Amino acid sequence: MSIHLLVDFGSTYTKLTAVDVEEEVIIGTSKAMTTVKTDVLEGFNTALEKLENAHPKMGEISAVSACSSAAGGLKMAAIGLIEELTAEAAKRACLGAGALVNHVYTHHLSKKEIKALKSAAIDIVLLAGGTDGGNKECIIHNAKKLREAEIEVPIIVAGNKDAADEIETIFDDSKIEYYIVDNVMPKLKELHVKAAKDVIRKIFITKIIEAKGIKKAEEKTGEIIMPTPESVLMAAELLAKGYEDEEGYGELMVVDIGGATTDIHTLGRGYPKRTEVILKGLQEPFAKRTVEGDLGMRYSANALLSLVSPYEFKKYYQYEDESNIEASAKKRSEHVDYLPDNDQEEAFDAALARICCDLSVSRHVGTVEVVYTPLGNMYYQTGKDLTEVQYVVGTGGVLIHRKDAKQILSEVTKKSNKKLELRPEDPKILIDEHYILAAMGLLSQKHPKLALKLLKRHLK
Repeated sequence: MSIHLLVDFGSTYTKLTAVDVEEEVIIGTSKAMTTVKTDVLEGFNTALEKLENAHPKMGEISAVSACSSAAGGLKMAAIGLIEELTAEAAKRACLGAGALVNHVYTHHLSKKEIKALKSAAIDIVLLAGGTDGGNKECIIHNAKKLREAEIEVPIIVAGNKDAADEIETIFDDSKIEYYIVDNVMPKLKELHVKAAKDVIRKIFITKIIEAKGIKKAEEKTGEIIMPTPESVLMAAELLAKGYEDEEGYGELMVVDIGGATTDIHTLGRGYPKRTEVILKGLQEPFAKRTVEGDLGMRYSANALLSLVSPYEFKKYYQYEDESNIEASAKKRSEHVDYLPDNDQEEAFDAALARICCDLSVSRHVGTVEVVYTPLGNMYYQTGKDLTEVQYVVGTGGVLIHRKDAKQILSEVTKKSNKKLELRPEDPKILIDEHYILAAMGLLSQKHPKLALKLLKRHLK
């Protein structure tokens, strides 16, 4: 028996999954509250004790891998030249590496923006701008501003390569930790984020988990190798593509509804499905992730309620009584561990989940724009066409623990009032019942074929 223990230090729960690599089975899972404010090993040990008590014949653990989104996860700022191009490319590099991006700046950084950046709770700055051989004045200006401000977090420079030597000179005699990597957009609308993502992961492993007090867990868990969202994205990509002779599921979407954010992951090229549609805008990555910081079940409940009118809320909520709506939202944002204790509160949670699902998918999917010309109608697609997505995978507490999870996830599909959005038309719904997506992303680093088999077996 060869037991591989997979650990996810989440913002709320520490989740463990034990896999017997030789027998190719999941022995069991367990969870406990994450104890990052005291010692993360307290929560880990509690979860491990639960796992061992439930499976006394589990045997000795031979390998451990871990990911983490505890203490707020990985937070980044992205800086670029033009919002729709290099700034968006920088943002996508951050999101693909498992980061939360609350700060995006374009063009020349102002004093006000520098002040906001210095006071922001971020872990890394990604500085981009200009295609190779294009504009380099802006990225050099922004590098000087960051140098003058003595930014205390690592800076990854991933812009016009012609500016690299001058930026190196700017940062060389400072205390700033910086890394110069390949341009995230070397050619117009062409995305290259791998080099930036590799450095983001390196900084996460060596610096950030130590700063957040999580590094002490490495004595028991081995190296924490990536942020949890990146691990989920890797599992989803494996499930979509397949491995060797083990077939994948093709184009798919993962919906992860959490307490603070809703993450959408899509795997697929998303090219236009109709010959008369012309693709425009920045190239879309095969594995795309978006994070909506105002769509969450607890921390973001008040913000979420501000996005829909009382009339719109009723479309998701079965009760007529409006008097409790604001009070119920406030209760959730102030008591993030609250669990519904009656049918009306259960219905309120379902309504919040449906809104998270619907609005986050609207922001993620591509759209078609009709332009009327003297030669007839022209159709332009921005973003991914996800109409032919075959599977939608739901994860996150509200989807895992509710019987109506499939009804909630049906909000991702095509809607009559959102005809220009390229949403999935008729996908099969799968639920991550045992919370194993992040675990399988970790397992795929050493046993990709086994991870794929277990995903196909346990996503119900």
